[in-house]
Amino acid sequence: MLLLLAAGRTAFAGPPFQTDDPDPVAYRHFEAYAFELSDGTVPGGTMLEIPSFEMNWGVVPNVQLHLVVPVGASFAPNGGPVHYGVGDTELGAKVRLVKETKRVPEVGIFPFVELPSGSAANGLGVGTTWYRLPLWIQKSWGPWTSYGGGGEAVVPQTGYKNYPFAGWLVQRQMNKKVMLGVELFGHGAEGEAATSTRSSTMADLGGSYEFKDGFDLLFAAGRSVAGQAETYTYLALYWTWGKDAKGGDEKGGGAPGGMLQKIHLR
Repeated sequence: MLLLLAAGRTAFAGPPFQTDDPDPVAYRHFEAYAFELSDGTVPGGTMLEIPSFEMNWGVVPNVQLHLVVPVGASFAPNGGPVHYGVGDTELGAKVRLVKETKRVPEVGIFPFVELPSGSAANGLGVGTTWYRLPLWIQKSWGPWTSYGGGGEAVVPQTGYKNYPFAGWLVQRQMNKKVMLGVELFGHGAEGEAATSTRSSTMADLGGSYEFKDGFDLLFAAGRSVAGQAETYTYLALYWTWGKDAKGGDEKGGGAPGGMLQKIHLR
């Protein structure tokens, strides 16, 4: 299953939530995640990604390159077989189109291409290249940040459907180390070969805890409030590092970038 962040620091965005943000990694900075992610429904079974890895790189100002290598297990419904292995590899580029000002929200796009590196026969991949095409908007005020948007997943494979997705969240920096947030995230029916055979809208709670500058714990969990019954969990260790304006080493570097976007595979 493909799914796919403190006073003095930019507000977290993207992981651990399903809704993404338009804010790319700062130029010459990096983000890395080692994460667990699960998503499941009764008719479609459960997918567990662990351990999986994400890397983001601020390659030029306002542009971030993105790579996810998922490793996990596919649990078939009704006590069926369990398969382990590598999932489909995710590549993407987050591009900021409009920078946030006092009155204008930040706007960006984050298209993905999913390469068929996972076994479709074992429920670890779609078996063909597929795409996600989202638009995201974000606005911050004081300790509060709100962002959201949506788009379309294009899945040219038998048993799957193209489907829309959208989400919105509000989060608050509680103190120097703790951020908490709540989101609503929904998607259309993804096809009979997917875990999410019907549409679902989910409510998730999540947040982050900063161990030290440049090293955080991210966490979230939720379940559907409308549509097909579905559950979601996310837990990650998150690192940031990069170069400051004078060329010296700098830990941290701002908000997490995009989370690993998803289709729910059997």
